[in-house]
Amino acid sequence: MDQKTPDSAQLDPETTGPITCARCGTKADGPPPTWTCSVENGTRRYFCDDCARANIRAIEGRLDSSWW
Repeated sequence: MDQKTPDSAQLDPETTGPITCARCGTKADGPPPTWTCSVENGTRRYFCDDCARANIRAIEGRLDSSWW
């Protein structure tokens, strides 16, 4: 079966290009596989390894980042 590569128009604009940690501002090219993604109020927010580790209980409890 032949798999097609999605057009750039079909990609989520929030996951293409540089990604910034919503907590500390660390930048990365594209979402690193070890970062945490959270959807808050319909918006994707990415958190670097350090910020995710420091707040893992709040993330697992599904608290918005404004609470932690």
